[in-house]
Amino acid sequence: MRHAAGRLFYSAWYFRSSLLFLSPLFLEPAYLYKIPATVALTLILTAISSAMSSSVATSQLDPTLYVLAEHEATFFKAQTGIEDDVALKNHIYTVQEEAYKVYPYNCIRAFNFARLKISRLPCYQQFLDLPKNRKGAIYADIGCCFGNDPRKAVVDGYPVEQVVASDLYPEFWELGHKLFKTTAETFPARFVPQDIFQLKGLTKEVTPSVPNLSQVQSLADLRGNISAIHSSAFFHLFDEEGQFEIAKIMAALLSSEPGSMIFGVHGGLPEKGIRPGSIQRSHMFCHSPESWRALWDGEIFPKGSVRVDALLHDRDRYGLNSVDSVTKTLLLVWCVTLL
Repeated sequence: MRHAAGRLFYSAWYFRSSLLFLSPLFLEPAYLYKIPATVALTLILTAISSAMSSSVATSQLDPTLYVLAEHEATFFKAQTGIEDDVALKNHIYTVQEEAYKVYPYNCIRAFNFARLKISRLPCYQQFLDLPKNRKGAIYADIGCCFGNDPRKAVVDGYPVEQVVASDLYPEFWELGHKLFKTTAETFPARFVPQDIFQLKGLTKEVTPSVPNLSQVQSLADLRGNISAIHSSAFFHLFDEEGQFEIAKIMAALLSSEPGSMIFGVHGGLPEKGIRPGSIQRSHMFCHSPESWRALWDGEIFPKGSVRVDALLHDRDRYGLNSVDSVTKTLLLVWCVTLL
């Protein structure tokens, strides 16, 4: 029941910005907070039901969007044992169809779930060095979807017994096993189904001893003990307030030891604000490099206690497809490191 409520809350956040143009009633975001909660909830539920049903029914999956870089194709062939290019494409497409029925994220429609985003990030080597220099360094991947990034990190040397992955939808993790032809035994990274907003208000209280990851039931069990948090294509699902809350939660989960890091990539803009989309796509709140640095260095963490690297890059640099031909998408590539 609690998990079902979490899914509803997630959906409400995701569709909240799209409500702005679904009806004149929502032309002002603040209006949502000035009407009775029961009325707002009814309107939100109606919009969510309509939008989700319409999206699944009318958005056609397009196999022509399937493109893998050479290193990604090599990775998938090695992990799945499928050497034939056509057979590999068909295998990935089959899993995509199942995943799109779970939730029709654009990243699934555009095959971006098959991209190895983590290894393209500038701080990737810094991340891989953590377990070499810190005993038991825990790495958490939040919003992991199928878990391709944790798998890439493990292949490149991160100890699998120190990896925990989390997503709202456990079905995606199970589909990850299908995609990569693994089981919980052959790829034993710990998976924790988690509604991130259930951790709102989490404090940075370090647990007396780090629990065995196999026993972890919530990311809250690891607060103050995670050495590296990776989160890509996740923050931009939420509005400015939601992104602020997620950043606070991640800060509470992170170890206070210098060198601990939070990093990822998501939609960005030269100046923070709303990135309008086509009629098929919800509006997206995006930070700029400047506002993202100010958020972490001064609001989330005390000023001067972290180094924040944040740059804008074109989507093509990261090999990501777009299903929105109307608006050009820039990516905010970032890393927060404790000093």
